[in-house]
This record gives sequence, structure tokens and C-alpha cells, in this order.
Amino acid sequence: MRIGAFISLPAYSLPTYAALALALTVASAAACGGGLFRQYEYEEEIYLSLDGSATVYVNSSVPALNALRGSTFDPSGTARIDRAAIRSFFTTPVTRVTRLSTSRRSNRRFVHVRLDVDDVRRLGEAAPFAWSSYQFGKDGELYVYRQAIDAAAGKDVGNVGWTERELVAFRMHLPSKIVYHNTLSGVGRGNILAWEQLLADRLRGTPLTLDARMETQSILYRTLWLFGATVVAVAISFGLVIWSVLRRGARTPVGADPRVRPRPDP
Repeated sequence: MRIGAFISLPAYSLPTYAALALALTVASAAACGGGLFRQYEYEEEIYLSLDGSATVYVNSSVPALNALRGSTFDPSGTARIDRAAIRSFFTTPVTRVTRLSTSRRSNRRFVHVRLDVDDVRRLGEAAPFAWSSYQFGKDGELYVYRQAIDAAAGKDVGNVGWTERELVAFRMHLPSKIVYHNTLSGVGRGNILAWEQLLADRLRGTPLTLDARMETQSILYRTLWLFGATVVAVAISFGLVIWSVLRRGARTPVGADPRVRPRPDP
């Protein structure tokens, strides 16, 4: 009897088997109560520069935005999002909306907003970010960033399908080498720090403090300096090789075999 005689598989193509394997993996993860993708209901993401300016991204479901920040947008999953109202909510004397888009997930509408901020220390003056106090400045030989996030608006939005597993995230993209931080996940690729909370904890106002310290020289400056130094070193090495070849050629008479040494005169 041949090995494998008891196993009979349909003659599917390789891509079909790959799709079946992926489906089984997803089903297994779901059956175990987990998942391949983390479901963030609210995210703040800051790209910080050493001069204190920043680009801020907010990705949030409409219900979470209402519950956490006290906005009054229609939380229905079928409601049309009023883009002008969203833009007006995030436009303040210290913030400028530069991009706005929307999406839908789990029968909830999501908004995705990009803002420019001239001074991150004043971000708490804007209503959407007033639950936080921001500190950024030089302390000795380091730059220090601190953000203390206090209570949420705590607005009741009714039953919007939350399962108590939804997450809230705050992420920082820092411009120079990080020497200290108080996250639990470490430094991510691209010099990223991330702090997470359960949405339920954030709704209850569980305090969260973001603390990071970094060097005073930006990673971009250091990268450009290293790149320039490498180019100069390569150019010098190349020049030395050319000089050596030319010098050797100058010592060898035209038509002479460089392998034959001339005999000394008697």
C-alpha cells in the first residue's frame, strides 16, 4: 500500500490552497477569541519635529469621537458624514486641517483627519485635544516630551456594537534617537512609540501619561552626515586607486613589459 493512500485531496491549484489555508487561519484565530488585526476605535498619531512643530493624525469612529471628545455627530452606521462639520470641529487657532477622509468598519463610520500644528505645546488649547497637556523642550543634553491624558468627555452614545475589546492608541514618531520612554512595547521600526488602552478604560478616564526623551540631533541630519561622509570616503578611495594606476604607468616605458625588470649597467 502506498503512503498517503488514505489521504485524498481535490486537485486544486496552488493559489486555491493558499486561500484555503488563510481562511482556516482566520477562522482558527476567531474561534480562539483573538484575531489577526487589532481593532482601534480611536487613534492619535503625532509626527514631531525638534522645533516643536508637528503633524497630527486622528483616526476615530464617530461614536468614539462623540463619547471621548464630546462631539455631537450622528453615530449611526448608515448616516452620511458631514465633512464640513468634521473639518470645523478640528479647525482651531492652533490646528489646521490638511486632509480629511472617511471609511466604514463593523457598521460604524470612521473619520481620518490630518492636521498641522506649529507648536505642539499649544495643542491642548484645541477642543479636540483639550483632555491632554503637552510639554516639550530641552532638559540638559536631551529633549523631553510629556503628554498627560486626563478624563474623557464620557458622553453616552448608546449601543453602537462595542464588544469591550476595542482599543485606543496614542503614537509618537520622534525625530531623534530615543534614550528613554515609558511604553510597554518598546521602540517600533521608524522610531515609533505607542501607548494603548482599552476603550472602556479610556471612557472611564483612567489616566495615561506619555513620557519620552531623545537626543538633540535629528536622525535625518545624522543620516545625511553619514551618507556624505561615506560618499567622501568612496571618492578618496577611488582617487587613490586612479593615482596609483597613473603613477605605475608613468614609471613603465611605452611598449615595455612591466613584468620585465631592466638589467643594471655593467
